[in-house]
Amino acid sequence: MNKPDKRTVMTLDAGGTNLVFSAVQKNREVVEPITLPAEAGHLDKCLGNICEGFRQVKERLKEPPVAISFAFPGPADYPNGIIGDLGNLPAFRGGVALGPMLKEKFGIPVFINNDGDLFVYGEAIAGLLPRVNMLLARSGSPKIFRNLFGVTLGTGFGAGLVHDGELYLGDNSAGAEIWLLRNKKYPDAPVEESASIRAVQREYAALAGIPQAAVPTPRDIFEIATGAKQGNWEAAVNAYKMLGEAVGDALANAVTLVDTLVVIGGGLAGAHSLFLSDVVREMNSSLRLFSGQNVGRTELKAYNLEDAAETEAFLKGDVREISVPDSDQKMLYDPRKRIGVGLSVLGTSRAVSVGACAFALHALDRKQADHA
Repeated sequence: MNKPDKRTVMTLDAGGTNLVFSAVQKNREVVEPITLPAEAGHLDKCLGNICEGFRQVKERLKEPPVAISFAFPGPADYPNGIIGDLGNLPAFRGGVALGPMLKEKFGIPVFINNDGDLFVYGEAIAGLLPRVNMLLARSGSPKIFRNLFGVTLGTGFGAGLVHDGELYLGDNSAGAEIWLLRNKKYPDAPVEESASIRAVQREYAALAGIPQAAVPTPRDIFEIATGAKQGNWEAAVNAYKMLGEAVGDALANAVTLVDTLVVIGGGLAGAHSLFLSDVVREMNSSLRLFSGQNVGRTELKAYNLEDAAETEAFLKGDVREISVPDSDQKMLYDPRKRIGVGLSVLGTSRAVSVGACAFALHALDRKQADHA
């Protein structure tokens, strides 16, 4: 998955305000990013800027690109490149065949995915997943992880899943939509209402007894909680604590089904010192059977990989040597079912770019192999 590749892929980071274009080769950007306005309410202008951005990138490349690959908000039919009714880009309402349009204009394959999916794919290729496996190997552990689940914490609560080197999209391009899991604290609401920027601000306002219009930014709330700014310290600490509990509950549900390492990215990840321990604590909490017996929240023990002591315990596991019956052979055996929860190694934006490039190259290779 992480072998060097000299082929170049053009990329785009699409937002409601700006479109940022670049190109990636060997997991790094090879041109200076180009920024154009999104023109969110005007379809012709938006499409025109998308084409213009890629045209400018192509002109700056020393060699022709082999594909276009980028993240675009959903809902969308990603495999067919059709964008649906977007909230922050209303001009696309009704369905726009963006992928086929770009393929026709530039004459190369076009791949579009969700940013959460590409973030996790990038971390699986050159981020948290290979780093954890490297650390396990150095520690002498026989454990190897092949799968990765990841979430992004920001204006929303996105996610993605990589299974044995393949990005899992689902049959309707709706895989890993974690934001719609039930909210533990507010059961009638999706978990995103407690796992996003607006969640931190809402809880701080409620706990501090101030109107929403006067609520500080999440960064300000972080600095209040860490003593760098004046404000309601208790409200700030508890606002992030509630975020951690909500995210931990959602991740417990997710890893119960997928059994993977977990990587966290997005703007709020920078405040991990205030909530990551609560995420892991919630994942390791218990449930009670009707008989009165307690059972683990999951079958797995979660470890905070941003904590040195927990990382050491995670790497150590419970490795033992056992004998093969009726044989002189010995084997290493580690019965401890465990996963780690860590921060993005690449950084969210770079992970998305790496994931976008790798997804395109992998798809091209697979297509070539199918026709061989």
